Amino acid sequence: MCGICFVVNFTASPCILQENVCKKLRNRGPNCSKNITITISDPVYSCLFSGHVLHMRGSLTPQPLLDADGNIFLWNGEVFGGLTVGTKENDTEIILQQLSLCKCNSDILSVLSQVKGPWAIIYYQKAEHCIWFGRDFFGRRSLLWSCDSEQSSFMLSSVSICLPNPESVHWQEVPAVGVYRLDLKSSSQDGNWKLELYPWAHPDAEPPNDFTWEGLPSSISLMINNSRLFITSLIPLMNMSITTPNLELNLSSQNSSCDLKEFLKSAEKREMVGSFIGVLSEAVRRRVQCLPLQDTAAQDTNNKAAHVAILFSGGIDSMILAVLADHHIPADRPVDLLNVAFKLQELKMNQVSRKKGHNQKKDCTNADAPSDQQKSNCFDVPDRITGRAGLQELKNLSPARKWNFVEINVTQEELKEMREKRISHLVHPLDTVLDDSIGCAVWFAARGVGIISEEAGQRQHTSTAKVVLTGIGADEQLAGYSRHRIRFKSSGLEGLVKELAMELGRISSRNLGRDDRVIGDHGKEARFPYLDEDVVSFLNSLPIWEKANLFLPRGVGEKLLLRLAAMELGLGASALLPKRAMQFGSRIAKLENTHEKASDKCKRLVTS
Repeated sequence: MCGICFVVNFTASPCILQENVCKKLRNRGPNCSKNITITISDPVYSCLFSGHVLHMRGSLTPQPLLDADGNIFLWNGEVFGGLTVGTKENDTEIILQQLSLCKCNSDILSVLSQVKGPWAIIYYQKAEHCIWFGRDFFGRRSLLWSCDSEQSSFMLSSVSICLPNPESVHWQEVPAVGVYRLDLKSSSQDGNWKLELYPWAHPDAEPPNDFTWEGLPSSISLMINNSRLFITSLIPLMNMSITTPNLELNLSSQNSSCDLKEFLKSAEKREMVGSFIGVLSEAVRRRVQCLPLQDTAAQDTNNKAAHVAILFSGGIDSMILAVLADHHIPADRPVDLLNVAFKLQELKMNQVSRKKGHNQKKDCTNADAPSDQQKSNCFDVPDRITGRAGLQELKNLSPARKWNFVEINVTQEELKEMREKRISHLVHPLDTVLDDSIGCAVWFAARGVGIISEEAGQRQHTSTAKVVLTGIGADEQLAGYSRHRIRFKSSGLEGLVKELAMELGRISSRNLGRDDRVIGDHGKEARFPYLDEDVVSFLNSLPIWEKANLFLPRGVGEKLLLRLAAMELGLGASALLPKRAMQFGSRIAKLENTHEKASDKCKRLVTS
């Protein structure tokens, strides 16, 4: 994980990076910071490259990297496969070595197409006077751009800021549809920015022949490259088959757990579930064993610090990640389970209390000196309750493991303060009510500051894990959202598979850039096992009815394959929990205007 930034303008004056941008970049990369500036006289332009490193692999390698030919490289990513990176090697150095050997544009595309793992790059080719930039196929790492037409400057960055003059500078997420090439020579000569797109394409499908990027300033021209080159996707096309067995006959009983066990009586089904567990387990292994060298070893002699944390609700997605992480993390090493809850407003707490027939004297909002137990009850949101139940399941499965269930309690006052100070700038340029809710919930969860309840009582805990596993991608691929049932009811299997294909295609713009910026703000790296290239390839190879059976009831039919995997892994009640979105499970959605729609523009995210 790194914070990377690039600025170029058509003058000989040195580029300057604003301090508020530098601070946000340093939050992402606290271990090492470095800038390189260059000025070219023919053609005339000046550049600034800024790299801020979170040390995750091999020896600490400052960025930007400069090779013998004067090429400059900024890399924010992890190589989990495709290219060989030794356990003591640094992947930034390996990628630059490969790029330095490239003789033509197709060679560069070939190198990048081999990488399995999340990445965002900025690469300056000195001899060609050009900048290559882009994000991986899913957009798992943030990269934003802005163009200041008044100052004739172009900027790329992991994070953005909202500037006082939005008419002059407008930030956008770089679409994860391919790799871009900015021709500095021709741009300098005519004063306009010339971008070429090298789109992602499947080997067995025609590459796109056009692309529209909405909101481009008139000073930028974007077109698909004239040579019709493309970057090859490692992900096969989704199986769109809808010729199915009679799924309605799979309803075996009124007992949901019996339904799942009935499926597992089939040898063919168990083999498929075993294959899925195998590929997902390997994805988790890559992400929990590719860990930073311990720079706090002297303070960590008792193995009390967790190196891995999980965004944890007790739902099936996070439970399976916890079980599989347990298989690959040393038994004496704790795992932090980060569980976030937002305190309801006093009026709403009183309403809930009256509806349940509780004595108002027991309501912590009415007590002059509430007890610790009463304070805790104020945060007993749905995800806290299922989280505690999930913790007990994990303890039963792996009693030797120390599971740190971190209760992260957020008041409305702290939410308002941190949204204004930090979160709104990280969520930007996304701006909906949903972005606000999820962005805030993930930011507080990833910060990892909370309490742990033990036999001796409660104690404060701050997670120091640099790796944060998140379950994003499971619902999008396995029909976990309620809108999938709605689409299935209205359009059948054909509509459902189209919906899932659309979900996966838009995940970069809907979720991943935002979540990467929010989690990275704490100097931690978000890792997405469900979006591992091999996991997605496996799921894309299956027909829809093997992944989900929406003829079955809620809590069983959606994410059916994942529920079967949970049963095979020894999980119980958590295998049958229906989907509950984070904004509702943590109750952040109840703190604000309940009449808002998720897609509405969020006034709380307006910054200056």
